[in-house]
Amino acid sequence: MNEESRRAQDSPAAPGWSIRPMCAADLAAVRELWQTTAGVGLSSSDSIESLGRHLARNQEMSQVAVSPEGRLVGAVLCGHDGVRGYVRHLAVAADCRGRGIGRGLVDRCLEGLRALGLHKCTIFVFADNPRGRDFWEHAGWFGRPDLQVMQIGLQDEGQG
Repeated sequence: MNEESRRAQDSPAAPGWSIRPMCAADLAAVRELWQTTAGVGLSSSDSIESLGRHLARNQEMSQVAVSPEGRLVGAVLCGHDGVRGYVRHLAVAADCRGRGIGRGLVDRCLEGLRALGLHKCTIFVFADNPRGRDFWEHAGWFGRPDLQVMQIGLQDEGQG
């Protein structure tokens, strides 16, 4: 199997569709998908420049799904801090949902994190996103009632 074949394998749940590592050339289409998907929240931290740094630091961890026609229809940001993995911004185009694409994207991320020897992965789901919460719970994820997410802005833009 050549490098391109290995990196863009058909998703078993969606024959003919490929899932491959996200690259810098994908970022404009990825941001457009995220901006038009309910339940995905972007901030100044998600600029093309910031996302490019994320991809460089977490090589081949983030994934995109591409239709047989070449349309980018799914994306997920994945990375790690050396101890724990993080998955953010999972989105699948509305007309492509229910085909296993979201699950395929997440599975590919988790495979990469496992290969690094990481033991846990964290996601962030908006409290007012029941559809997103249902997706993650159905996939085996669970909430942590003992934790609350907190943050502080490091630049003048404020929080986000």
